Amino acid sequence: MQAGITQDGTMNKLILLFVFDKMETALTEATILDLCSYKNNWIDYTNCKQALFDVVDNGFIYKSAPMGGGEELYDLTAEGRWCLKNFYTRIPSSVRQLIADDIKKKRIDYRRRQDYVATYAKCPDGSYDVILKIVEPTKTTLEVKLNVMTRNIAKYLERSWQEKAPTVYSKISETLID
Repeated sequence: MQAGITQDGTMNKLILLFVFDKMETALTEATILDLCSYKNNWIDYTNCKQALFDVVDNGFIYKSAPMGGGEELYDLTAEGRWCLKNFYTRIPSSVRQLIADDIKKKRIDYRRRQDYVATYAKCPDGSYDVILKIVEPTKTTLEVKLNVMTRNIAKYLERSWQEKAPTVYSKISETLID
């Protein structure tokens, strides 16, 4: 695996705080790792996991489990914002610009991946249950369970949910409220 922009532990923590600040929302560990390590090369995987543990341990980021199940969420604390405000200049301006530009382009995609959850499982009768959710940090806004006959249909619903979730939610709400 290729090393990240820096191997400096303090820099990695500041980069994490900067990422949270730019994303403007709570994030799952999977989203953090995807954003910082897999899709970009800001922090390598091992150092990213360590930096996340450290900023949580130091009180700069808090970890909470969302209501309605799902993955734990991480977000900036007031202390984390203060730390970033006072030390963000230690992150080279070129790195800050790179991160800010990337997040600006991809913020909606990351939020969709995190907030629009789809899974499927095979039933004893050979059909498939597909569970489609819209999850906010503190609650599940919508949960729909569909039973379909084939795995291909289940996979299609799982793949297309991120794109179609807002429209589905809107149509269900309008239909029920009218």
